[in-house]
Amino acid sequence: MSDDHTHVQEFFTARAADWDRRFPDDGPVYAAAVAELGLREGDRVLDAGCGTGRALPPLRAAVGPSGLVLGADLTPAMLREAARAGRDRDGALLLADVAALPLRSSSLDAVFAAGLIAHLPDPAGNLREIARVVRPGGVLALFHPIGRAALAARQGRTITPDDLRAEPNLRALLARSGWRMTSYVDEDARFLALAVHEG
Repeated sequence: MSDDHTHVQEFFTARAADWDRRFPDDGPVYAAAVAELGLREGDRVLDAGCGTGRALPPLRAAVGPSGLVLGADLTPAMLREAARAGRDRDGALLLADVAALPLRSSSLDAVFAAGLIAHLPDPAGNLREIARVVRPGGVLALFHPIGRAALAARQGRTITPDDLRAEPNLRALLARSGWRMTSYVDEDARFLALAVHEG
Protein backbone atom coordinates (compact mmCIF):
# COMPACT_ATOMS: atom_id res chain seq x y z
CA MET A 1 0.00 0.00 0.00
CA SER A 2 1.38 3.42 -0.92
CA ASP A 3 1.93 6.21 1.58
CA ASP A 4 -0.96 8.09 -0.08
CA HIS A 5 -3.30 5.17 0.61
CA THR A 6 -2.08 4.83 4.19
CA HIS A 7 -2.66 8.54 4.80
CA VAL A 8 -6.18 8.42 3.33
CA GLN A 9 -7.08 5.33 5.38
CA GLU A 10 -5.71 6.86 8.59
CA PHE A 11 -7.56 10.14 7.96
CA PHE A 12 -10.93 8.48 7.34
CA THR A 13 -10.56 5.68 9.90
CA ALA A 14 -10.16 8.30 12.63
CA ARG A 15 -13.35 10.06 11.48
CA ALA A 16 -15.58 7.19 10.34
CA ALA A 17 -17.65 6.69 13.51
CA ASP A 18 -18.63 10.39 13.68
CA TRP A 19 -18.80 11.16 9.96
CA ASP A 20 -22.60 11.16 9.56
CA ARG A 21 -23.10 13.08 12.82
CA ARG A 22 -20.66 15.76 11.67
CA PHE A 23 -22.61 16.34 8.45
CA PRO A 24 -26.24 15.53 9.30
CA ASP A 25 -27.87 17.88 6.79
CA ASP A 26 -26.17 16.68 3.59
CA GLY A 27 -28.94 14.29 2.50
CA PRO A 28 -30.93 16.68 0.28
CA VAL A 29 -27.85 18.03 -1.53
CA TYR A 30 -26.66 14.45 -2.16
CA ALA A 31 -30.08 13.54 -3.58
CA ALA A 32 -30.05 16.64 -5.82
CA ALA A 33 -26.58 15.79 -7.11
CA VAL A 34 -27.61 12.19 -7.84
CA ALA A 35 -30.63 13.53 -9.77
CA GLU A 36 -28.23 15.47 -12.02
CA LEU A 37 -26.75 12.16 -13.24
CA GLY A 38 -29.97 11.45 -15.12
CA LEU A 39 -29.99 7.78 -14.13
CA ARG A 40 -32.72 5.50 -15.45
CA GLU A 41 -34.42 2.37 -14.16
CA GLY A 42 -32.02 -0.55 -14.53
CA ASP A 43 -28.81 1.51 -14.81
CA ARG A 44 -25.54 0.33 -13.25
CA VAL A 45 -23.82 2.91 -11.04
CA LEU A 46 -20.78 3.09 -8.75
CA ASP A 47 -20.34 5.42 -5.79
CA ALA A 48 -16.53 5.76 -5.92
CA GLY A 49 -15.09 6.61 -2.52
CA CYS A 50 -18.53 6.00 -1.00
CA GLY A 51 -17.46 6.56 2.61
CA THR A 52 -20.46 5.89 4.85
CA GLY A 53 -22.68 5.42 1.80
CA ARG A 54 -24.74 8.60 1.99
CA ALA A 55 -25.31 8.55 -1.79
CA LEU A 56 -26.42 4.91 -1.92
CA PRO A 57 -30.11 5.46 -1.01
CA PRO A 58 -30.71 8.13 -3.70
CA LEU A 59 -28.70 6.09 -6.21
CA ARG A 60 -30.89 3.03 -5.48
CA ALA A 61 -34.04 5.15 -5.80
CA ALA A 62 -32.82 6.42 -9.18
CA VAL A 63 -32.00 3.02 -10.71
CA GLY A 64 -34.80 1.07 -9.04
CA PRO A 65 -34.79 -2.57 -7.99
CA SER A 66 -33.55 -3.77 -11.39
CA GLY A 67 -30.49 -1.50 -11.32
CA LEU A 68 -27.06 -2.20 -9.87
CA VAL A 69 -25.61 0.04 -7.15
CA LEU A 70 -22.05 -0.43 -5.91
CA GLY A 71 -20.25 1.52 -3.21
CA ALA A 72 -16.45 1.26 -3.23
CA ASP A 73 -14.13 2.68 -0.60
CA LEU A 74 -10.51 2.23 0.43
CA THR A 75 -11.22 2.49 4.17
CA PRO A 76 -12.76 -0.53 5.94
CA ALA A 77 -14.01 1.63 8.83
CA MET A 78 -16.10 3.75 6.45
CA LEU A 79 -17.65 0.65 4.89
CA ARG A 80 -18.47 -0.69 8.37
CA GLU A 81 -20.28 2.57 9.16
CA ALA A 82 -22.17 2.32 5.85
CA ALA A 83 -23.31 -1.19 6.80
CA ARG A 84 -24.14 -0.09 10.36
CA ALA A 85 -26.39 2.62 8.89
CA GLY A 86 -28.12 -0.04 6.75
CA ARG A 87 -26.94 1.44 3.48
CA ASP A 88 -25.66 -1.94 2.34
CA ARG A 89 -29.34 -2.68 1.59
CA ASP A 90 -29.19 -0.02 -1.14
CA GLY A 91 -25.94 -1.17 -2.74
CA ALA A 92 -23.17 -3.74 -2.54
CA LEU A 93 -20.15 -2.47 -0.59
CA LEU A 94 -16.68 -3.15 -1.98
CA LEU A 95 -13.33 -2.62 -0.29
CA ALA A 96 -11.55 -1.30 -3.38
CA ASP A 97 -9.15 1.32 -4.66
CA VAL A 98 -10.23 3.51 -7.57
CA ALA A 99 -6.73 3.02 -8.98
CA ALA A 100 -7.61 -0.62 -9.71
CA LEU A 101 -11.35 -1.22 -9.69
CA PRO A 102 -12.41 -4.89 -9.59
CA LEU A 103 -14.92 -4.33 -12.40
CA ARG A 104 -15.12 -5.22 -16.09
CA SER A 105 -14.42 -2.55 -18.68
CA SER A 106 -17.51 -0.62 -19.84
CA SER A 107 -19.66 -2.34 -17.20
CA LEU A 108 -21.22 0.81 -15.67
CA ASP A 109 -23.53 3.57 -16.84
CA ALA A 110 -22.40 6.15 -14.31
CA VAL A 111 -20.06 6.96 -11.42
CA PHE A 112 -20.82 9.27 -8.53
CA ALA A 113 -17.80 10.54 -6.58
CA ALA A 114 -18.37 12.74 -3.53
CA GLY A 115 -15.27 14.44 -2.16
CA LEU A 116 -13.04 11.96 -3.97
CA ILE A 117 -10.96 14.13 -6.31
CA ALA A 118 -8.91 15.78 -3.54
CA HIS A 119 -7.84 12.38 -2.18
CA LEU A 120 -6.62 10.84 -5.44
CA PRO A 121 -2.84 10.26 -5.50
CA ASP A 122 -2.81 10.23 -9.32
CA PRO A 123 -5.91 12.18 -10.44
CA ALA A 124 -5.41 11.69 -14.19
CA GLY A 125 -4.58 8.00 -13.86
CA ASN A 126 -7.38 7.38 -11.38
CA LEU A 127 -9.93 9.17 -13.58
CA ARG A 128 -8.74 7.03 -16.53
CA GLU A 129 -9.37 3.92 -14.45
CA ILE A 130 -12.87 5.18 -13.63
CA ALA A 131 -13.39 5.84 -17.36
CA ARG A 132 -12.33 2.27 -18.10
CA VAL A 133 -15.28 0.82 -16.19
CA VAL A 134 -17.86 3.23 -17.67
CA ARG A 135 -19.44 2.63 -21.06
CA PRO A 136 -18.88 5.26 -23.77
CA GLY A 137 -21.46 7.99 -23.20
CA GLY A 138 -21.68 7.15 -19.49
CA VAL A 139 -21.59 9.92 -16.91
CA LEU A 140 -19.31 10.95 -14.03
CA ALA A 141 -20.38 13.29 -11.24
CA LEU A 142 -17.63 14.87 -9.13
CA PHE A 143 -19.44 16.28 -6.14
CA HIS A 144 -18.89 17.99 -2.83
CA PRO A 145 -21.75 19.08 -0.53
CA ILE A 146 -20.20 22.54 -0.17
CA GLY A 147 -18.39 24.71 -2.69
CA ARG A 148 -14.67 25.34 -3.01
CA ALA A 149 -14.64 28.64 -1.11
CA ALA A 150 -16.76 27.29 1.76
CA LEU A 151 -14.59 24.18 1.99
CA ALA A 152 -11.39 26.23 2.01
CA ALA A 153 -12.80 28.45 4.77
CA ARG A 154 -13.79 25.37 6.81
CA GLN A 155 -10.24 24.02 6.42
CA GLY A 156 -8.59 27.38 7.20
CA ARG A 157 -6.91 27.78 3.82
CA THR A 158 -7.24 29.97 0.76
CA ILE A 159 -8.01 28.85 -2.77
CA THR A 160 -5.01 29.06 -5.08
CA PRO A 161 -4.98 29.19 -8.90
CA ASP A 162 -3.67 25.61 -9.04
CA ASP A 163 -6.73 24.27 -7.17
CA LEU A 164 -7.59 20.99 -8.89
CA ARG A 165 -11.33 21.74 -8.69
CA ALA A 166 -11.06 25.14 -10.41
CA GLU A 167 -13.03 24.91 -13.65
CA PRO A 168 -10.15 25.27 -16.15
CA ASN A 169 -7.92 22.87 -14.22
CA LEU A 170 -10.64 20.27 -13.80
CA ARG A 171 -11.81 20.57 -17.41
CA ALA A 172 -8.24 19.92 -18.65
CA LEU A 173 -7.73 17.05 -16.20
CA LEU A 174 -10.96 15.38 -17.27
CA ALA A 175 -10.09 15.81 -20.96
CA ARG A 176 -6.72 14.11 -20.41
CA SER A 177 -8.51 11.26 -18.66
CA GLY A 178 -11.13 10.34 -21.26
CA TRP A 179 -13.94 12.62 -20.07
CA ARG A 180 -15.64 15.74 -21.47
CA MET A 181 -16.97 18.16 -18.87
CA THR A 182 -20.60 19.02 -19.61
CA SER A 183 -21.54 21.04 -16.53
CA TYR A 184 -19.77 22.87 -13.70
CA VAL A 185 -21.32 24.43 -10.58
CA ASP A 186 -19.33 25.91 -7.70
CA GLU A 187 -21.54 27.63 -5.14
CA ASP A 188 -21.31 27.90 -1.36
CA ALA A 189 -23.95 25.19 -1.04
CA ARG A 190 -22.40 22.65 -3.44
CA PHE A 191 -19.75 21.75 -5.96
CA LEU A 192 -20.78 19.57 -8.91
CA ALA A 193 -18.96 18.83 -12.14
CA LEU A 194 -20.53 16.45 -14.64
CA ALA A 195 -18.62 14.75 -17.42
CA VAL A 196 -19.36 12.27 -20.20
CA HIS A 197 -17.06 9.37 -21.03
CA GLU A 198 -15.73 10.01 -24.50
CA GLY A 199 -15.00 6.33 -25.09
